[in-house]
Formats: sequence, structure tokens, C-alpha cells
Amino acid sequence: MEERILYFIWKYKLYNQNKLQTSQGSRLEIISPGVQNFDSGPDFTNAKIKIGSTTWAGNVEIHIKASDWYAHKHQNDKAYNNVILHVVYDNNQEIFNQKNEKIPTLELKPDEILLDKYKVLIDNKQVLSCSDDLHFLENFKLKLWLNNVLFERLNEKTNFIKEKLTRNKNNWEESFYQIIARNFGFKLNAEPFERLAASLPLKYLAKHHDNLLQIEALLFGQAGFLADEFDNEYYHRLKKEYKHLANKFGLKPIEKYNWKFLRTRPGNFPTIRIAQFARLIYQSVSLFSKIIDADSISDVKTLFQVKASEFWKNHYTFAKKSTEKEKVLGESSLNNILINTLIPFLFLYGEAKDNQELKDKAVNWLEEIKAENNKITRMWEDAGVKIHNAFFSQAVIQQTNNYCKQGKCLDCGIGAEILKHVYSSTDS
Repeated sequence: MEERILYFIWKYKLYNQNKLQTSQGSRLEIISPGVQNFDSGPDFTNAKIKIGSTTWAGNVEIHIKASDWYAHKHQNDKAYNNVILHVVYDNNQEIFNQKNEKIPTLELKPDEILLDKYKVLIDNKQVLSCSDDLHFLENFKLKLWLNNVLFERLNEKTNFIKEKLTRNKNNWEESFYQIIARNFGFKLNAEPFERLAASLPLKYLAKHHDNLLQIEALLFGQAGFLADEFDNEYYHRLKKEYKHLANKFGLKPIEKYNWKFLRTRPGNFPTIRIAQFARLIYQSVSLFSKIIDADSISDVKTLFQVKASEFWKNHYTFAKKSTEKEKVLGESSLNNILINTLIPFLFLYGEAKDNQELKDKAVNWLEEIKAENNKITRMWEDAGVKIHNAFFSQAVIQQTNNYCKQGKCLDCGIGAEILKHVYSSTDS
């Protein structure tokens, strides 16, 4: 038995309410279980109960054993003087508060079928342990929960942006530049891309925004790719430009060894991504402002229709030629940037400026983007949940990582509905 099981049962009133009585034998009616408290103090606040003919309003404390009251020193804490009911699994001792007043106790024994179902869920080796039970869940309740989880995910993403804003003294353009650079590195090269952007302030690139070669020189030079010797004109021109600009701005490159080429497709090589990033900076001055002003997701996608410069048509690295192919930013890569950077940034900016229209636009754009296709989304599709768009795919990713994989069935709206269904079936 765990306290969180008792919390869950108490919160959702999953017990026979017609047979409740205190350990002293008084008739007990739960008018309201109160609100669960996740901070210090009693477990539930603002509860309302009726003992005999008297109605009480106050707090409720829950323990496995009644003696835990003393083990946790609540008898010495004034914060527990307003506890009107002590809910326990094992009433092994009478308890008193700091005023030496006896606290009424309810010994609560969870329904065995409910406990068995909970054990089946958390012992299931599948990530989505409730896949066989999802058909019990009404569609609107599933959507409502996933909506909550989506905003939980957005908040997590915006917390990362807030940290970056703090370090950049609330400079939105600089923070956007650094985080979008990180996103261009995707998973494998996110860290070196972020370090590259941090080593090369946006204001230096802005001074040369109308010269693609100089932007490329600054980015490739700062990335550490211009310290070698290769026999091609393009490389020599980059190297010459970087030497001049590095002296001009007092720049010091990051180490080349940070970049990873192994276990990635050539189209995702950091050299290609840097070339595409250079093109984005070249063709989109004040990019963040343009995104804020964009009327539609298609307008934003137009801004990101970037391709690497001419040299990269038949190269993936500086070292050797390859079969000719245009190196454009693909749809899946663009959607990744939209989902993980642009939309959270727009949402946070709307929140910071108290602009609900911008926040709504961010969410609406998420609904217009094609759903991600990965192991998690396929798992939910196999369980019968239709993933309509990126709004839903982001929600099930958050749900899977923060609830399913953590075994947090009792904290999950889906798990709660399944367990409530099991109890109501046995109760009826």
C-alpha cells in the first residue's frame, strides 16, 4: 500500500459512501474531499465533511498508518491544527494535534479489484500499459486530458527559452537566434550549434546580412571548419574572409571536434546544416519579428525555404565531391523547427506581452502541422488513438515520457478514468 493510492481514492471518492464511519463509530459523510495540496502542510485543503449531525470544514491528512502522524511530528505543528479528519489504511493509534485535541480518523480500505487493476497497469512491461483499456475512455475526456498535457509540454519548452532570455538580458532576437541555431543541429549536433551561436553574436552577422559568403565565412570559421587546407576556391575564399572578420570582431572559434558526422545521414551533416542556416540568416533579416507578424503557417514556411549555396550542390563536406543534389531544408526538418522552436517562442512571447492572439496563433499553427511519425505516435495509433496533427503528436509524446514511462498512472487523467471505470463497474 502506498499513500498516493489513498490520495487517489480519497480525491475521486472511490469508496462506499453509505458505510463510512469514524473509528469512534460516528456516521461520516464526505461532502467535499477538498483540494490536493502539493506543498507543505496537510494533504488536502478546504475539505467539507459531516460527522454525526455536525458539519466540519478544514483540512484532511492521509497516512498509511495512524502512527505516521507522530513519525512526521505533526503533533508539534500548528499547520495541522485545522485537520478535521485523519484518513489511514491502518488505524493503529489514536492521534492528537498540537492543541491536544483528538483527531477523528477514517480507516479506508481500498477496493481489491481496483488495487488489482492498478497493479496490472504499473507491472505491465509495455510502455502504454493501458492500451487495452483505452476504449473505456470517452473521446472528449481523452482530448481534454491531452489538451492539458500539450500545454504542460509547451510550458516545459518555454522554460528553456526563459533561461536563455535571462542569460541574454531579455534580448528576444538574440535568444531566438541561439535557440533556432540549436534546433538546426537537431539532436546530434544541438550542443555545438548552440555553442557556435553563442560564440558569434547576431549583431556581427547583421553587419554583413547582405553578403552570403561573409555570413558563411563567419559561421564555418566560428564552427572550426576553416583551419584545414583544401584545394578548392570556395574554401580559400571562406578562409580569407573569416581571417579578416575574426580579426575585426575579435572572434575565437569553437573546437571542430565538437561536431558529429557519424550515425547521421549526409543530408544532416553539420556542414550542410550550417550552410542552410547561413542562407536563412542571409534571406531573413529580423526573422523573429517576421514570424510574429506572419498571418499563416504557410507564410512562416516560406521564410524557411532555404537551400545551401552552390558549392554544396555536389559536396557534403569540404573534402570531396559527391553526386549533385540540391541541399534544401526538408519538410520534416522544417516541421521539427516549427514545433520545437518557433511555436514555443511565439507562445511565450504572447504570454510575456499579454497577447492572447499570439498564443492562440501558436496553438493553431500546431494544429495545422502534420503529425510526427515516430515510435511513440505509432504506438498510440496502434492502440486506436487517432493522431490528427502535431498538436496531438506533441501531446502523446509528453504523455508517454512524463506519465507512461514513469508509471504515473495515478497522476494521469487517462489512468484515473480507467481506474474510476473499474471501480464504478464493481460498485454497480
